[in-house]
Amino acid sequence: MRIAVVGVGVAGSYLLSRLRDQYRVDGYEMLARSRYFPICAWGTSRNMMKNFANKVGLNFEEYILHTGKELIVDLGRELHHIKLRGLCTFDKKRFEEDLLEDCEVRFGSRITSMPDGYDLVIDSTGFNRSLLPKVKNDYFIPTVEYRVKFSNPPFDDFYIKPFRELSGYLWYFPLGGNLYHVGAGDYFKRHSRTVDEFVKKYGGEVLMKIGRPVRITPPLYCQPIYMEKIVGVGESIGTVFPMLGEGIIPSLYSAEALVENLYNIERYRKTILRMFKPFGTVFEFIHRALTRNIDLKRDWFILFKIYLHMRFREERYGVQARIRDFLKVVGAARQSNIMFCEKRSSVEV
Repeated sequence: MRIAVVGVGVAGSYLLSRLRDQYRVDGYEMLARSRYFPICAWGTSRNMMKNFANKVGLNFEEYILHTGKELIVDLGRELHHIKLRGLCTFDKKRFEEDLLEDCEVRFGSRITSMPDGYDLVIDSTGFNRSLLPKVKNDYFIPTVEYRVKFSNPPFDDFYIKPFRELSGYLWYFPLGGNLYHVGAGDYFKRHSRTVDEFVKKYGGEVLMKIGRPVRITPPLYCQPIYMEKIVGVGESIGTVFPMLGEGIIPSLYSAEALVENLYNIERYRKTILRMFKPFGTVFEFIHRALTRNIDLKRDWFILFKIYLHMRFREERYGVQARIRDFLKVVGAARQSNIMFCEKRSSVEV
């Protein structure tokens, strides 16, 4: 079997490394090698990543930059602390470069249609979804991220500040030393101003600026997942956790599912829909938040299902999940939104 992998982000580079010993595999990346940089906060769970790394002969511990002890959640009037269970940042760029070592990759190649001579073409182009049909009613979060150096860091661990309406959040992730990824994603496009204000407030030196949209539409609504000889993985088929915008581990899960079902793509589709069914529940909740249609008395069961999903997967997410934390964060965001709407209505009147 001859296979093309289009897009060498985390899912594409992992697939190239996984498949190269058994198949004829070529990689294609639209950016030149000198311009390629993983647009991501580089946060993940070390518990899961070490298993994926082992499958391709890598030791994930060698890539870890910072292992967190607690997640600081800024609720406006107070800082809420949540214990962590393996959440870390890692050198994603070096990790992907090592995955691609000894692989055939053509950088600077923009592929927008089925290339000739392949039995299977894998669309791992992320948000672009370059080869599969565009998603109808697609939902995405605009994001921006800075690499920042602080002479006096305001926090020494993971920190986030949710936006009103639960439409996104600002993140501050340690990279070791005095380096941090500071970014934000917000459905209502307040992300850039928020990051600028944060960096200015704490006197950070901006070393790099990057940004892109992140798809939060789950796989159920990203179909078709495959079409003839083209099959999607990762964010191209909606494997980003809608509540957190986290896509590294879900993308690798989808890539591994494809490896296991390489000769039965319909079974792969069914596996993906079953595997990511909880993402549909999370998306339903987030969609209600974005349309200002949350009622905690009515929607408590959805929130409880999300809590159970994370409660029994603490090692997977790297975060201790407790119902009081869920209610604290959601309740504070909801109350903030109510006050904002009342204030705006008063001004309008």
